[in-house]
Amino acid sequence: MRQESDGERWERPVALVTGGGRGLGAAIARELAPDHRLLLGARTAAGLEPILSELPDATGWPVELTDYAAVAVAVRPIERLDVLVHNAGIADLSTIAESSVQQWRDTLEANLVAVVELTRLLLPALRAANGHVVLVNSGAGLRANAGWASYAASKFGLRAFGDALRLEEPSIRVTSIHPGRIDTDMQRAIVADERRSYDPDQFLRPQTVARAIRSAIDTPRDAHPTEIVLRPW
Repeated sequence: MRQESDGERWERPVALVTGGGRGLGAAIARELAPDHRLLLGARTAAGLEPILSELPDATGWPVELTDYAAVAVAVRPIERLDVLVHNAGIADLSTIAESSVQQWRDTLEANLVAVVELTRLLLPALRAANGHVVLVNSGAGLRANAGWASYAASKFGLRAFGDALRLEEPSIRVTSIHPGRIDTDMQRAIVADERRSYDPDQFLRPQTVARAIRSAIDTPRDAHPTEIVLRPW
């Protein structure tokens, strides 16, 4: 098999995946790796070591996304960006009565404000490529449940952001994907908090959601995949 030259590798479309070190983010990275130049985001370089050892052509992009000065520095080398997948986020769940102002602030900061600011900073690079922004939302971005108020609010806001971005930036495709609950470490923690036993068969596989994201990215340019909803079978 012919080896790919350095020039060919760098000419591949560039994709930045936040939260790319594990779970769904790692599955997305594996799905895009064969034909994309990957930038994989995480809070720390250590968090990226396993996936980078698996995908040696990928490049680590460690930055705390709520440290906006650091993010502004980290995006400077990115002049062209074909795909931006916003996968990073938190799920700190509680009832409204038991929640705190800080919990609401932390959730909205991580799941919405940080997404907005990273996208804003990368708009020139996305415009240069007629790029594609994928917002990993949630079923909670369509319907709020008891105990999920702050998380759902952040995801409803994320959906509104995507809708506005789609209208304001007509050269950029914007896809909001709303998966049901996914079999990840985060899900295991949520189920433990719910005091239930964990059955992975009840949840979507990360690979399935990653494949749906890949399908949206591969959609020909005459179509705009604006919203994808997935539920466990």
